[in-house]
Amino acid sequence: MQSRQSAVVISLAGFIALAVAMGIGRFAFTPMLPMMQNDSGLGLAEGGWLASANYLGYLLGALVAARLPWTSSVQLRVGLFLVLATTILMGVTETWLSWLVWRFIAGVASAWVLVSTSSLCLPRLAALGQPHRAGLVFAGVGCGVALAGILCMVLDLATVSSSRTWLLLGAVALVGAWGARGLWQTSLPTAPSPATPIPEAPTSPSKAINGYWTLIGCYGLFGFGYILPATFLPAQAKLLVADPALFGLAWPLFGLAAAISTLITPRLAAIFSRRTVWAGAQYIMAAGVLLPVLWPSLFAIAIAAICVGGTFMVITMLGMQEAQAVGGVHARKLMAALTAAFAGGQLAGPIFFSLTHTYFAADLGFALILAAIGLVLSSLLLLKSGNHIKEEQDAR
Repeated sequence: MQSRQSAVVISLAGFIALAVAMGIGRFAFTPMLPMMQNDSGLGLAEGGWLASANYLGYLLGALVAARLPWTSSVQLRVGLFLVLATTILMGVTETWLSWLVWRFIAGVASAWVLVSTSSLCLPRLAALGQPHRAGLVFAGVGCGVALAGILCMVLDLATVSSSRTWLLLGAVALVGAWGARGLWQTSLPTAPSPATPIPEAPTSPSKAINGYWTLIGCYGLFGFGYILPATFLPAQAKLLVADPALFGLAWPLFGLAAAISTLITPRLAAIFSRRTVWAGAQYIMAAGVLLPVLWPSLFAIAIAAICVGGTFMVITMLGMQEAQAVGGVHARKLMAALTAAFAGGQLAGPIFFSLTHTYFAADLGFALILAAIGLVLSSLLLLKSGNHIKEEQDAR
């Protein structure tokens, strides 16, 4: 009973930490973009650069996450504080250059929170014999996204300004940061459980390194593939319908799909390998990315929100779990490397769109087609590497 209570505390605290860092620090900008367009005349290209600043910060944060001299709990606290501070600063400043700075810092902080929360929660839950509760931890991202999206939609309908909306999101982040304090309480158990299986080590260091690079490359393609619809879904919907009560639903739908999918995934992972489920999720995401291009309608965007939202946190969770399983003593570094690859891919996405849109008048559809191709390629690599692992295990 005590272990179950501890697992509940850990998973709920991780849920809240990711809801704040990712739902607000990372993704609140997406439903805020249409509001900022109305209030300040922010263009799509300028919005793309603001998104890219956040992604660049996320990349830098991931690169240094495993090299900081802090413990995971200290890194988590610093990350949550920076998310809170930068969210409030988005509401009290008015220049595009200052927004670039705040979005960059928020990206750094979000990466720290994701890596530290994963490294604190996953081994603790496994040690308590309840690894399936990781689904609840990562459901925090989707719930945070949905909460931010619904809040932005309601405030937009009430004609509240984007600056005040940022301040209200900051207040939500403050409450959430307080609710996540259970993760840095020293009383939480960390002793390993003998029932937790330890995967066999690869047959050689070179094979281990090759396996790591395959995971890193696939995770980077995932970042490029998903970030364009994740950034521009509400803006796409706004082009089709002017009513904010309708186009504003795209992002909450995205978040709810993300939350529900992470709760279902442990059941699928018990039947299929993690890499198979990961690859399947990316095929679904690719279909969602392409659908609005082939069928530009509000209904298609709603389906795309479900396809992309219902898979991006599944892939994130499975990637972190795979890194924990195969990384051994280097698990935290491998988690950080995957997060950095993801950040690099998602940084490339908006920059690619902004440059092609500005200099070649390319529309968003062109970038989305390339994103879908990247997702399919990543899935093929995952299935191929999974087959090699199975062949090696059978040979033993």
